[in-house]
Amino acid sequence: MLTALYADGNGEIYDAPGYGAVGRSGFSDVALTMDDVIPLPEGTDLMFLPGRSALAMKSGRTSPIAGPLLAVAAVLPVGFTRTWLPAYVKQEDAPLLPLYGYTAVASYKDKLYVAAVKSDDNEKWHPHRYNTTDLPDKIAKVRKDVGANRLIEHLARCSEEWHCCTAENLFYHRWEAGIPVSPTCNAHCLGCISLQPAGCCPSSQSRIAFIPSVEEVAAVAVYHLRTASEPIISFGQGCEGEPSLAADTIAESITSIRTETECGVINMNTNAGFTTGIKKIVDAGLDTMRVSVISGREQTHQSYYRCNYSLEDVKKSIAYAKANGVYVSLNMLLFPGLNDLPEEVVAWLSFIRETGIDMIQLRNLNIDPDLLGSQVELDKAKPVGIKNFINTLRREFPLIQTGNFSRYIKSR
Repeated sequence: MLTALYADGNGEIYDAPGYGAVGRSGFSDVALTMDDVIPLPEGTDLMFLPGRSALAMKSGRTSPIAGPLLAVAAVLPVGFTRTWLPAYVKQEDAPLLPLYGYTAVASYKDKLYVAAVKSDDNEKWHPHRYNTTDLPDKIAKVRKDVGANRLIEHLARCSEEWHCCTAENLFYHRWEAGIPVSPTCNAHCLGCISLQPAGCCPSSQSRIAFIPSVEEVAAVAVYHLRTASEPIISFGQGCEGEPSLAADTIAESITSIRTETECGVINMNTNAGFTTGIKKIVDAGLDTMRVSVISGREQTHQSYYRCNYSLEDVKKSIAYAKANGVYVSLNMLLFPGLNDLPEEVVAWLSFIRETGIDMIQLRNLNIDPDLLGSQVELDKAKPVGIKNFINTLRREFPLIQTGNFSRYIKSR
């Protein structure tokens, strides 16, 4: 039997012999088995959940572990996809949880296990490659190489304060480097990591407060594309709004970049709701595009994004990008008890067939489970399970890549 974990008032984490581990999908709690878990991956963080009592299986029934004991969750490293949420009983005065991908965790024979599957090779994104002791020196070198540039200063802060991997890659001269451009957005996502309303959970990073000039964008982009290994520059970062709202800046920047170098890949991460802006950026020479989507159903999509565009607009943007040679990935936001509902699975299969996307990137949705459940309908039918959902995607679309990370693909 997998053993439940709990935390005491000081945040110390213990196992609870005799109490079985429980996971959650939507609002349904189930006993976890060894088929549901994998050994705790390196780089996983454990945390207790304030205002939430640890739930366990005892004598065939789920109940809180005796005493004022708190639930425990794991936050997975990149390359792993969550299959079960942590189970708990929410107390009346429970605070809203910060924006993390809370995952069920348990103990077996003195070892820890998490409810997850390995879904991609995470070597490039392994924690040991980031936040190294020489990062400040590397930032200083790029400042000297590029010269005065507000984007460099912003990305330095992203690297040193928020430990953003795509920001750090600029200074490490490698792979995908983020270039934020847009302080505004056309959606009000429940799980937005850069802008939350007052009284809600804190944002995990601050949104960029300025629109960089074409010259600033081009200088950073050309520098990275010329000096990095497998270089990708990406518009649409966690520290900004919707990049297509800055279409003029991005399109002019791409034109300027490509007059200087044909090296590397130009990517954009987007909600794809502003089709006019998407078209302008695609026409300028965008190589790849990753589209954030939580559902193939309009009602569910709107409940999460709370946006001024429709899912049909998203499809139109994808269609235009595909017709013009852009490699398109879905940034599929995953939440156990939502994506794997039978009606959601049917909608996903239809959406993917209709759009003809090239890759599915699985993303654990970082959000308080109860917040999502208060806004989006969950558990109308029994979920098929996240593992079964992923297997269905792979079976139905064998030619579509399924993983977690953007690929270095020169589409044009």
